[in-house]
Amino acid sequence: MSSAVQKRRPQTAQQFVLEELRRAITTGELKPGGQIVQEALAARFEVSRVPLREALKALEAEGLVVHHIHRGYFVAELSLADLEEIYRIRELLETEAVRLAVRRLPDGTLAALERVQDEVERAADAGDVPGMAAANRRFHFTLVEASGMPRLVRLIATLWDSTDAYRSLYYADTPHREQAVDEHRAVLAALRRNDEDTVVRRLDAHRAHAVAALRQVLDPDGANGHRG
Repeated sequence: MSSAVQKRRPQTAQQFVLEELRRAITTGELKPGGQIVQEALAARFEVSRVPLREALKALEAEGLVVHHIHRGYFVAELSLADLEEIYRIRELLETEAVRLAVRRLPDGTLAALERVQDEVERAADAGDVPGMAAANRRFHFTLVEASGMPRLVRLIATLWDSTDAYRSLYYADTPHREQAVDEHRAVLAALRRNDEDTVVRRLDAHRAHAVAALRQVLDPDGANGHRG
């Protein structure tokens, strides 16, 4: 087992497998629609089938994997309707979290966001798609965590987990990375002015641009039409 994996390994086998599987799915290492070969994963993680099965059941409850009788587990695939519903729920929850965060804005939050934005921009310039996706997530969660509402943040994180593999597709294109950088800068500028409405509006546009691009991935022929 690699040293990087060993460093990530928590106390129990089930926790370890759950975290590693979630990471492999959300980074796109395990592709949407791909079959999960339990024997291979048990060997890779050096665990028995029991913690692996328990981890898969937990991921099924989160919507990251699906189980087909007589066929086994597969990485969940999103339809366009799924994606749009998830982003709509994100909009509702994140707007609440962001408004609270802007009003509170604990000391050090803005500086932390600026540091993470430096990571976003370095990854974007290097064409580092996994690095860009990870830094982008840190940027958004640094802001929503400033709301001081951990249960709300956990709900938002679950929604992000279900679309992270698709977000990596979005950042594969240079124009999308550049657009995200510009949108983050606009959010930071509004935060410096303590302009709550503009922060929310900029983040709404940020999500909408991602949905529009991912719509082309999930429904390239426009067969399902466009929803608002």
